[in-house]
Amino acid sequence: MSNATPEIDSSTKNKKVTKPKKIFDAFEYPIAYCIAGVDEVGRGPLVGDVVTAAVILDPENPIQGLMDSKKLSEKKRQILSVEIKEKAIAWAVGRATPEEIDTLNILHATMLAMQRAVQDLSVTPDYVLVDGNRCPVFMNINGNIDSQAVVKGDDRVSEISAASILAKVVRDDEMLALDELHPEYGFAKHKGYPTKAHLEKIVEHGVLDCYRASFKPVAKVIAMQGVLPTKTKSDVVEVEC
Repeated sequence: MSNATPEIDSSTKNKKVTKPKKIFDAFEYPIAYCIAGVDEVGRGPLVGDVVTAAVILDPENPIQGLMDSKKLSEKKRQILSVEIKEKAIAWAVGRATPEEIDTLNILHATMLAMQRAVQDLSVTPDYVLVDGNRCPVFMNINGNIDSQAVVKGDDRVSEISAASILAKVVRDDEMLALDELHPEYGFAKHKGYPTKAHLEKIVEHGVLDCYRASFKPVAKVIAMQGVLPTKTKSDVVEVEC
């Protein structure tokens, strides 16, 4: 009997095993008269507001091509954003500021922004579908509004897809406006997310007052440089951040 060790193909030895993507069933809508979809954009960035949107679609006026905003090109998002605003029964944008994020933490600030978006709808829904695995308490004059968290909702629920697109366009436009004020930070490219280039720019130019001081990379720079955030140039372009 041979004791030789069997040869192992190096191409398979170093190959990473990819976990199969979880496939979700088609979403089964709740029985409701008026459904709003809610989503957020901007939990991960180091700068600016976390932005949410709420949308009530018109079943008699459908919109083609709704899906997770991250899967759409910037041009397509802009086009769909206009169409959503034109065709939806109601839509609204909510937000929480960096100060609120630093005070409440990003999760609770996001929940607050979602509540604000629903409250600002011109039509009160009787059911709210929220992207993710948790949702805040929504209320109207009669009490709580029924709600449900939907995992991967931005890909499975048209109302949430529409909200995702609106929120994404609003926040990205705000980052472009901020880039006009402070081109040295590169906001137009990284949209405030903690890329290597962005972190280097913060160290080089300092922390602006629209940064989230409680986020570790920002707090680290503040502690290292021992200076308070610099005021944003509000006299050139108005930016909510």
